[in-house]
Amino acid sequence: MIQAISQAKKPVIIAGGGVVTSGAAEELQTFAEKAQIPVTTTLMGIGGFSGTHPLWLGMPGMHGTYAANHALLECDLLIGIGNRFDDRVTMGRIDKFATKAQIIHIDIDPAEIGKNVETFIPIVGDIKNVLKEANLTVSKSQSEEWLKQIAEWKETYPLTYKSSDQELKPQWVIELLSKTTKGEAIVTTDVGQHQMWVAQYYQFVHPRSLLSSGGLGTMGFGFPAAIGAQLAYPEKTVIAVVGDGGFQMTSQELAVVALENIPVKVVVINNQCLGMVRQWQELFHGQRYSEVDLSGSPDFVKLSEAYGVKAWRAKTREEAELAWKEALNHPGPAVVDFWVTPDENVYPMVAAGTGLDEMVMGDEEE
Repeated sequence: MIQAISQAKKPVIIAGGGVVTSGAAEELQTFAEKAQIPVTTTLMGIGGFSGTHPLWLGMPGMHGTYAANHALLECDLLIGIGNRFDDRVTMGRIDKFATKAQIIHIDIDPAEIGKNVETFIPIVGDIKNVLKEANLTVSKSQSEEWLKQIAEWKETYPLTYKSSDQELKPQWVIELLSKTTKGEAIVTTDVGQHQMWVAQYYQFVHPRSLLSSGGLGTMGFGFPAAIGAQLAYPEKTVIAVVGDGGFQMTSQELAVVALENIPVKVVVINNQCLGMVRQWQELFHGQRYSEVDLSGSPDFVKLSEAYGVKAWRAKTREEAELAWKEALNHPGPAVVDFWVTPDENVYPMVAAGTGLDEMVMGDEEE
């Protein structure tokens, strides 16, 4: 592995949840900095490498950044660390995934290595121990020109959305959370569009600060997970970012946070629909919408107050900033119901069964 890195001109690290599980964030950062290799983190790997680090590319795959996906397309050495090369990253198109690269795969489970992609150098072991050993001898790769190319991609094709002063955009709400907490909060999510916007727009700086059900796709996970996180870390700000669909699956836990005064902050990204299902029906099923309308949902402010939990509603940026500031400073549990634009889609997007070179950036909707 050390020799392959020293010879690589376009290396990339793809770090997964194994980095977080093994507690190897510090070792990964040292490894990346010594070898000067850019890092992309899967959904489960988010926080395993700081989102503010200049070598970070963002998340790869279906809703990954332009820089991350194009780095995977063009790299000559791909180092998978504690990841699965699953179909949300490869899109199931192994024939179009990292075709120019030799692949190194480090994982504690030998069954994962070579399961989805052909591996050039397999390394079985605990990631923390493997990286500690590698850091003793790893040297700088030949990535100077490569890093310039990646910096150009990041500047030319950043994550963007069409801003609005009249409507509340969900991406802007996540940016507000990130800015006001400086990326230091523990954030939990349900499943859907809000989950992807959190992965894209919240700048996590620590491991174990994003709690998500990942591939299980569990709506209703976010709020109970936040309660557990808050009990484990009472001194931390814990935010449950949930959709208006998922929140209704476990909203009865408001009784728990009220009775025990657990200061979880619940952020409802309320777009009055099952957003990710609606997005797929719009893009891939001819706008034949079915079972996605949630306009009959309860008033979440009244529901929260009925349980004795302080709550706010926000429909504009001004209302959002004020409500979130008050909720963040409130000593007990709090719910903020952010009414966002109902037709917003998550971009970039790579459709299932297509290659990473077929990214839809969403510009045509602006």
